[in-house]
Amino acid sequence: MPLPTGASTRTRVWIVVLALLLLGGGATAYTLRAAAGREADTTRTADPGFVLAGGPGTLYARDTATGRVARLDPAAPGGRTAGGPACDRFHAAGGTALCLRRRPGVPARSYVIVLDRQLREVRRMALPGIPSRARVSASGNMLAWTMFATGDSYARSSFSTRTSILDLRTGYLVKNIEQIPLTLGGRRHHAPDVNYWGVSFAADDNRFYATVSTGGRTHLVEGDMAAWSARALRENVECPSLSPDGTRLAFKKRVSEGPREPWRLYVYDLAAGREHPVAERRGIDDQALWTDGETLAYGYGGGVWSVPADGTGTPRQLAAGASSPAVPG
Repeated sequence: MPLPTGASTRTRVWIVVLALLLLGGGATAYTLRAAAGREADTTRTADPGFVLAGGPGTLYARDTATGRVARLDPAAPGGRTAGGPACDRFHAAGGTALCLRRRPGVPARSYVIVLDRQLREVRRMALPGIPSRARVSASGNMLAWTMFATGDSYARSSFSTRTSILDLRTGYLVKNIEQIPLTLGGRRHHAPDVNYWGVSFAADDNRFYATVSTGGRTHLVEGDMAAWSARALRENVECPSLSPDGTRLAFKKRVSEGPREPWRLYVYDLAAGREHPVAERRGIDDQALWTDGETLAYGYGGGVWSVPADGTGTPRQLAAGASSPAVPG
């Protein structure tokens, strides 16, 4: 900085010393803030020894109070052991976990973090948008996620999504599957308003089901990765989830045009072409999870619930203050 004209030598020396101290203090403060940021990011990783455990009945979910992934355990304090990574959306299968974590700031951006069975990070990507849906195939090889590009709810009249697919075997990433050739009503469909979300993979890691929205309507689509094609099967199907045996899809069906609880949870038999509602009569805005061949888990009202898939029984709460249920397999 320029020194005052006519200042004495002693005054000039003191001004220089003061400037150096200020600059040094600023650098120190910056270093401390950076270190604190690194430390905060470190606390978002899994605790030592907290891993993906398989076995019947093993269920993981995001703990709302901490934002970290927890293993649900009725014998543990609070019914869970929370020691996993911090995620806004989470899913795991086949020894692979997918963690979507929103980053602070504007415009909205998020981290897509791939983790192994020990919940060690193996890949991280920074992508635009707000985390919405996350899915891992049963083998753990195929990953899909959906980000909101604008808006924050499917219930809004205007929104845009970006759905990506990552093949861990090859490392190939499809950043946006909107470009996949779509057949709708027996014809190739081209429209600027096409949006995909809610991917669910078949056991062959090639076929998948998803929702496509276009022209103000939603459709269930079946996609083929190898052929790079997709075809619409039926209307009014959102967030499909394929059963372990590949014969049924759990999905959200719009039953009301109003903003209050517009969806109900249904199950669709692919071979018979028939659908039925489950015993959950509340409005479910989630991509249901098959915890086994007969039971669904889903988020509602800030908790994780389950209900039989065949339409019988009654809903029961598995965990309060939780979301994003997953069975690691």
